[in-house]
Amino acid sequence: MHIAIFNNDPAELRFVTDTLVSAGYSCQTFSEVRSLLHALQHGTFDLAIFRWDADIEVVAMLAGIRHHCDTELPILVISCHLRERDVVDALNAGADDFLVQPIAAPVLLARITTLLRRCGQRASAVARQQQFGDYRFDLQEGRVSWRGERIALSQKEFRVALLLFQNLGRPLSRASLIESVWRHSADVPSRTLDTHVSSVRTKLHLRAENGYVLISIYRYGYCLQAAAEGAQRSSVHSGQCGTRANGEHLAEVAAA
Repeated sequence: MHIAIFNNDPAELRFVTDTLVSAGYSCQTFSEVRSLLHALQHGTFDLAIFRWDADIEVVAMLAGIRHHCDTELPILVISCHLRERDVVDALNAGADDFLVQPIAAPVLLARITTLLRRCGQRASAVARQQQFGDYRFDLQEGRVSWRGERIALSQKEFRVALLLFQNLGRPLSRASLIESVWRHSADVPSRTLDTHVSSVRTKLHLRAENGYVLISIYRYGYCLQAAAEGAQRSSVHSGQCGTRANGEHLAEVAAA
């Protein structure tokens, strides 16, 4: 499941993100309202978590999301203060739940599971292990095996691989991959991502004969495809990915 997290407090953001990633959720973090709204309008998310901040018009932001984005998206608001007025305003503006810090990790996960269940999502999809064809991801240990054989990946390679498989068929931009994997590290070179993706492709044997093809999208990012679809696209030298990004067709794709 893919979760959007809007939080401009580094320590709180780290706690929430690490808790969710360790439980098997895929997270994309935002510190600016504009980038968040753009992602919600053009991407697919199963849940959004916002930090209540006096410096940000959270009520207006919630109302805008309900009006312009996914009206059914579950939204959880987290605040450092328990003020009745804030709770009322957030819920009336479109939030589905409201939590007050400090929050223990098990409590946060339990509230998210309950919220997703109440909103009709399949929270049970998040488990300790996730299977994709011959690939098994152990989310607790941060390990991946292929056809029963353990593949040695670094922590960040594991995160890159898991994001690609959890978003099978969905183009992921370089910016979103870097933000999700390196989260709190500033100015990560694009080449660093390319190196990790190349390593993941090689170590996991991501080739058509093994069921999956990793496509590089020119000037955008990467997309992991099931072999039949990926092979068809990579055979067309000037084809297009077919999925729209930012309202337009993505540029040429080629199997890297």
